[in-house]
Amino acid sequence: MFYIHKTACISPQQTYPDAEINVLTGSADNKLRATEPSYEGIPAGTLRRMSKSVKLGVGAALPLLRDAAAPDGILIGTGNGGMEDSVRFLKQIIEYKEEALAPGTFVQSTPNSIASQIALLSNNKGYNITHVHRGLAFENAAIDVGMLLAEHPLKSFLLGGVDEISSYNFNLEYLEGWYKKEALSNKDLYESDTPGSIAGEGAVLFLVNNKKADALAELKAVATLHSRDENVVRRRLQDFIGSHLPAGEKPDLFLTGENGDSRLLKFYTSCETLLEERVAIARFKHMSGEYPTAQAFAVWLACHLTRGYSLPFHMLKKSSVTREFKNILIYNTHQGVQHSFTLVSKVAQPTFILPGT
Repeated sequence: MFYIHKTACISPQQTYPDAEINVLTGSADNKLRATEPSYEGIPAGTLRRMSKSVKLGVGAALPLLRDAAAPDGILIGTGNGGMEDSVRFLKQIIEYKEEALAPGTFVQSTPNSIASQIALLSNNKGYNITHVHRGLAFENAAIDVGMLLAEHPLKSFLLGGVDEISSYNFNLEYLEGWYKKEALSNKDLYESDTPGSIAGEGAVLFLVNNKKADALAELKAVATLHSRDENVVRRRLQDFIGSHLPAGEKPDLFLTGENGDSRLLKFYTSCETLLEERVAIARFKHMSGEYPTAQAFAVWLACHLTRGYSLPFHMLKKSSVTREFKNILIYNTHQGVQHSFTLVSKVAQPTFILPGT
């Protein structure tokens, strides 16, 4: 589909500006909140008016745009956008009886405010779109980028996934049973056999194009489906592997969104039965928490692992003799209905042999 050249990640872990994924940051109150930076490059007056999701997205995007040609478009996936400001604006309508409303709160409350703020601060007048498809928002944004690059192979795009923990959304999903009723640390997430997970948030941005030279990794394919049947998901994964990996080639690492929710374990267990013994299995939701665009965090991790970073022990579910990850297959399900598969591969850079050597 395309090559990833630059990436930035603001997450609950130590990922920005430099990555240290071997050290695991703990959760608090069943939430993994993003560790926010100082947001250099955003004017103080503008920063004060930004919602958290906008700050996260802009903060991760601006470093990628420094010392680089302006991208031809900005595509963001978000499940909830600035939900906190949305609720605040609705409360103002009631409180002020639809008079003297603060326009800033309304502007910041829309999901597309993340992509638009990035464009305004970087003076980007290109393609600008936000995909809001709950647990498949980032994946649909990536598919959109792939189609754009197939049509315009010389262009480049900024792709991202951003979500925040809002009190409104957390409370609703807690009542629906998607978060743990009991207090649980992310370090013990996979020992739990009860429904629900822990909440997370973050922003991951990628600068992508069709140029292989100097790329960090290649995002080869993305596929999505809706189903409540683990056998359907398993068959679709089998087709995905057969379609996007050469004959006889298998993934070296299976990176899954297993999140401690006992109701969803059947999907991951069913898919794992497809893998050969030599394939390592790892998990990432104890690092990011559960949120709609967590798949972007997994792709960020895959980029680092294909570049030679060692796989942290706390991520490992099943080890293998493989130490170099050429093909990383990522599987995630959101609430047991939306499923996605993503294949990230190592980029083999050309070697040049000097005359006479």
